Amino acid sequence: MLKYILKRVFIFIPTLFFISLITFIISINAPGDPVESMLNKNSGGDGQGSQKIATEKAYISLRHQYGFDLPVFYFSISNASSCDTLNQISKQSHRNNLERLSFQYGNWDDVAHYYKQLRDFEVAIYSVPKKPENVDALAKTKQYVNTLFENYDDEKIKTIFTNIDFIFSSSASLSSAAGYYTACKEAYHTILHDRSPLKKYIPVIHFYGFQNQYHRWISSFMVGDFGISYQDKRPVSSVIWDALGWTMSISTISIILAYLIAIPLGVKSAVNKGKRSEKMTTTFLFLIYSLPSFWIATILVIFFCGGDYLSWFPSPGAPPIPSDAPFFYKLTEGAYRMALPLFCWTYTSLAFISRQMRGGMLNVIGQDFIRTARAKGLSENKVIWKHAFKNSLIPIITLFASVFPLAISGSFVIENIFSIPGMGKVSLEALYARNYPIIFTVMMFTAILTLLGNLIADILYAMIDPRISYSNKRK
Repeated sequence: MLKYILKRVFIFIPTLFFISLITFIISINAPGDPVESMLNKNSGGDGQGSQKIATEKAYISLRHQYGFDLPVFYFSISNASSCDTLNQISKQSHRNNLERLSFQYGNWDDVAHYYKQLRDFEVAIYSVPKKPENVDALAKTKQYVNTLFENYDDEKIKTIFTNIDFIFSSSASLSSAAGYYTACKEAYHTILHDRSPLKKYIPVIHFYGFQNQYHRWISSFMVGDFGISYQDKRPVSSVIWDALGWTMSISTISIILAYLIAIPLGVKSAVNKGKRSEKMTTTFLFLIYSLPSFWIATILVIFFCGGDYLSWFPSPGAPPIPSDAPFFYKLTEGAYRMALPLFCWTYTSLAFISRQMRGGMLNVIGQDFIRTARAKGLSENKVIWKHAFKNSLIPIITLFASVFPLAISGSFVIENIFSIPGMGKVSLEALYARNYPIIFTVMMFTAILTLLGNLIADILYAMIDPRISYSNKRK
């Protein structure tokens, strides 16, 4: 058994590596800019040159602080027309456009020079003082410049240059930026003149060592540093820890109640198969199982939490229990507030668990060793609970393996309806806000607990059924 456990633990390592890699790939390709989310701003704008430069410096500084300017992985496979330091360009849209230009024309040096001249031209335009006679011309030129940063089509770029030529010829107040504009046009013409499209067919591998975003993320994760929440800039570990207590307390009690109620019901249903009591119990369980939890939760809130009906329970969003309250008051008040959420969390699993227990018992009750036990004169309770019950636990253990990830994932619906600040509510808010550090930390822990739950289930299989052995020895 020990050898099997060690073997499974070693298998966890590559499994978690691939899970973390998939999680990371999703995170870096997810829509939205996390730096802009943290700065609470939109890229671009129509401010003055000094304001724009200050904003970009803050953007670049924060991007460097969190390692977004590092290479993505330990290596990359591209072609001879690409650049291995493209990640240092701050804006995602600029990086995408430069990558397309270099792939299209095959000369990164010329593309980089064009980008630099375009940036200089942008700064020069934003530095032109606003006057009544140049407001429209200045606004149109800024719009054209922003379009150039995200355009790689030759015809469209030439059309934009033609429009800017017309603006400069009709507005003398923009003459201070004319030299930068000429240098920008010449840089683009150099790209067209020196194009080398064959370079895109030459494969190239770039190695970056440990200075990359994935290594920084996974190494920090392994030591308990899960990053910073984009919403409030709190450590993710603090956000999750605050929510985890609510979710684990409710889910643990719910799981215990569900098994304590469903297992005897399943055993009783198997023993009384075909009787009226068994049919009534099964019908009732499947009836409540078919009722969606969000509907039941809403009905309970409407009818039992004040309003026009009964006020037996506090309404969702009630003030928190004072921290200096006596322990017994905290215990009773907490149980009083958690009664309805706990009911909604528990009732849906009763029918499923009891059905699995019933099926396992029916498979065992008809076997020869049960008939032998009865022939020996053992009481029916001893036959059922000592012999049949232990051998029918395989399906229940399989279900129990899924308990570990559910213990931290929470319930999106129940926690939101009852305003419980647990993992489900936090995860849903993170999804809405594109707060990826929280989302992917929950994903990683769910994967780890899923693997751990499967391992524990395999160990329990061998403990309850001697026929299950993970040894390679043959008798």
